Amino acid sequence: MLINFNEIKEVKVPGMNNGTGEMSARMYMGDAGKIIPCRIHAGGSIGMHRHETSDDINYIISGKGKAVCDGQEEILTAGTCHICKKGSEHSIVNTGDEDLVMLTVVVER
Repeated sequence: MLINFNEIKEVKVPGMNNGTGEMSARMYMGDAGKIIPCRIHAGGSIGMHRHETSDDINYIISGKGKAVCDGQEEILTAGTCHICKKGSEHSIVNTGDEDLVMLTVVVER
């Protein structure tokens, strides 16, 4: 199966999960989950939210940020991967001056 994200329309999402600022994303959704190349723009965040039915895997491609997962703060830089397991809650904040670029994979289980 080939997914061509160049053919998927990029959407802008203001205040994702009651976060701040804006993010841009292209999203593939299937029965088993989602694959989402995305960018949290400078000054933006994804607000605190719980993953009731899925694991949320966020691989950082570029930029700087931080995640808070179940009260634990994690520093995000290129090459790091933040995982929010099913039943946990997290937020992600862009702490840099450029986009925080990441590939998010949501695995339903």
